[in-house]
Amino acid sequence: MKLLTILRLAISLLVLTPSAQAQITTKKSLTLDGAKQVIAAAVAEAKRLNAPGGAIAVVDDGGNLIAVERLDGTFAAGALISIGKARTSAIFKKPTSFYEDIIKKGRTPMVALNDFTPLQGGVPIEVDGQIVGAIGVSGASSAQQDEDLAIAGAKAFKQSMSANMDIKYFESNSVAEAFKNGAPLIESGQYKVHASHRDGPGMAEVHTRDTDIIFVLEGTATFVTGGAIVDGKQTGTDEIRGASILNGETKTLAKGDVVVVPHGTPHWFKEVSGPFNYYVVKVTE
Repeated sequence: MKLLTILRLAISLLVLTPSAQAQITTKKSLTLDGAKQVIAAAVAEAKRLNAPGGAIAVVDDGGNLIAVERLDGTFAAGALISIGKARTSAIFKKPTSFYEDIIKKGRTPMVALNDFTPLQGGVPIEVDGQIVGAIGVSGASSAQQDEDLAIAGAKAFKQSMSANMDIKYFESNSVAEAFKNGAPLIESGQYKVHASHRDGPGMAEVHTRDTDIIFVLEGTATFVTGGAIVDGKQTGTDEIRGASILNGETKTLAKGDVVVVPHGTPHWFKEVSGPFNYYVVKVTE
């Protein structure tokens, strides 16, 4: 009789009435792989900025530690401070710089709160308007750089999630139209796909963050990589252009060829036998 009662209770809990189901919400959770992805993005940004060090921590939306990484050269307490920043940002659902500013303006009693590290460098991790965790960074060259690295990690993860959720399809007519003058098919936070077209040579280029993967569809070109860019000037964010390249390596590109140009590498379409059509996939480091 006791066993039958227990079974009935279990069934009543499993088979919820509509009103009971309405009281249960579904929420997104940050996994260990996701936390590692956030950290990897922050580490990549630290290398790009030549940061002297940094401890990077990622917590879930309840402030529980998922992963932490301490770069070489970071002071010993950096890991604990980064965890505190991440936990504060997750629990209070705001960047820690917000609370540091409040305290600077006189709200000093806030420092008495438990599990509270109101130091710049903690940023929430958000997906589809929902906070799934937070990242904290400590030990970079400045408090601002701590926050910059944290923002880079959180932003890269959010963009990757958005890109993964949206499958893109381009009909042949729209692709052919894009190739007429050269146009991007898609540009997201971490990658871009361009339908590129050339009838003649171009300027020498350096992309400080984008790695170019080039696939030739039609035509031939003399392509120069490496060496030194001549009269290089910054023409946009993370973009440098110049007149030519000195002491580079020259290759002839033709239909079916694939070239991978790492970020920071000068490259130049020196001569083109057009029409020269090619795909470029740009991956942001």
